Amino acid sequence: MTVKNIRIVLASPIYGGNVGSVCRAMANTGLSDLAIAAPRDIDMGEARMMACAGMKILESREEYSSLGDAVSDCGSVMGATARRGLYRSHSQTPRELAPEVLENSGTQKVALVFGREDNGLSNEELALCTQIIQIPTSPKNSSLNLAQAVMICCYEIYVATNTFEPSEEKSEVASSSMREMMFTLWQRTLMDIGFMKEDKADHMMMGLRRILSRGKLTKDDVRILMGIARQAEWAAGQPATTSCDDGTTKAMTKA
Repeated sequence: MTVKNIRIVLASPIYGGNVGSVCRAMANTGLSDLAIAAPRDIDMGEARMMACAGMKILESREEYSSLGDAVSDCGSVMGATARRGLYRSHSQTPRELAPEVLENSGTQKVALVFGREDNGLSNEELALCTQIIQIPTSPKNSSLNLAQAVMICCYEIYVATNTFEPSEEKSEVASSSMREMMFTLWQRTLMDIGFMKEDKADHMMMGLRRILSRGKLTKDDVRILMGIARQAEWAAGQPATTSCDDGTTKAMTKA
């Protein structure tokens, strides 16, 4: 498996912004081989503006006079299409094809081909493809923006590599005893500040437990919640102040 053998091929793209966005999508997912088949004049300024981190991919793109030339060295050629029909009924989704893309890329060049923005790939162009990709969409509107279609396919391939490492929670999950210490503190604080009375405390605390039990609480979470309770308890014991006519303040005795 090597993503260096995966080529994204755009057939006669119309808009520079889409070409630049495709480069950005490729950079986001670790791909770098971009080919333009039967290129036409596009706004390169717009392409550069949209490429962002994919600028190197844009500048190193290869251009070919025809789609046949662009995929001539590829063993697997997968064409994306939204249209249905007799010659397109054996299509598969990007998620289904992603493992095959990666497996084939270990021994051969693999091309993912995307058609022009106005009418996609022709039957003649699809005839060059060994597989057909269809991205799941609402039947009421199945046409996707070119760059979005490329992003979806590249994303599925990247996920299938199993190289993404999500961030991990550094703080350990709080123990039951630590959580109970927190709830005891909160009950005392909420009674001190007048949020609840003793005869309603059990009912109100069950509500608070329900709120704080919808996800795991880490030790850091519990420490923060206990700190808030302690600060509220401290503030509740401080004398209230009121403004005087001369602009100063004076303490008031709390009931």
